[in-house]
Amino acid sequence: MIPLAFSFQSFAHADFWIGVGIVAGIYSIFTLGLQVNVGFTGILNFGQAGFMAIGAYSMALLILKAHWSPWAALPVATLIAMASGLLVGIPALRLPPHYLAMATIGAAQIVQITAQNATGFTGGNEGLIGFDAEWQRIQTWLLGKLSAVGLGQQYELPLFLVTWLSFLVLLVVLRALQHTPWGRVLRAIREDEDAAAALGKNVYAYKLQSLMAAAALGAVAGYLLALNVTLIYPQSFSADFTFIGFAILVLGGLASYVGVALGAILLWFVLEGMRFVDLPLAADKIAALRLLLVGLVLIAVMVFRPQGILGKREEMVIRG
Repeated sequence: MIPLAFSFQSFAHADFWIGVGIVAGIYSIFTLGLQVNVGFTGILNFGQAGFMAIGAYSMALLILKAHWSPWAALPVATLIAMASGLLVGIPALRLPPHYLAMATIGAAQIVQITAQNATGFTGGNEGLIGFDAEWQRIQTWLLGKLSAVGLGQQYELPLFLVTWLSFLVLLVVLRALQHTPWGRVLRAIREDEDAAAALGKNVYAYKLQSLMAAAALGAVAGYLLALNVTLIYPQSFSADFTFIGFAILVLGGLASYVGVALGAILLWFVLEGMRFVDLPLAADKIAALRLLLVGLVLIAVMVFRPQGILGKREEMVIRG
């Protein structure tokens, strides 16, 4: 009991909360894309990590190989990720829902395997470094400003602020789009795509646009993840990333953008908090226990509030 009590003192440290906040913010942006697809369009995209990888690698390669400015590389890399969403969606969105899910998983796996084997281009498993020189300068400048209010010692605080500012901007944009004709058509497709088609809407085109929007959001999350770990390597973009995103989606609630943030914060608080529980177990068993605990939390949510914390029962429609 004494080691257990001692380890929980780490919760009082600012570094813990900042670190959890950065990862939760990255996952929040990543899951916004899944919310657009699943919550508002009703299509199952299990390849979001692949779009994330394409955005991150494109950004890094444009900076390192083509010597572009990050300010030029970021929008172009986002467009590349959106183009990959279009490329995947053109054949995959003509498939039934379960085949669509498998096709997107396959596409993400192709991206990861390519990144592992194209060593001369992507660095393989050793990854890419050195793409964040501009961010290091910005971070130093922000830390100088923060030192004026006594926060200059929190090295990760600038990335925390940038991550959540990015989330808030994207949240405002998505909520505005939700109330446009475009957003209303997406919801109509989710509810009954045959009825939407009967009203003259090009369902296939709107689904493609939804997938491209998710790819763009995945790319933004990829940039922030790359800045957080200062290294881009294939294992960062495994299918686990997408599946945790779906766990956040279920926890926060379908068709709730704010629920995405709440779900991500709660999930990562549980996952990271388990690191401070001193148990007489091997590291791999503790890691498995952390995932088991997340599974129990999700089961409890599905039993007592299947629509998620901020979701609504009427939003629980996924037709593919």
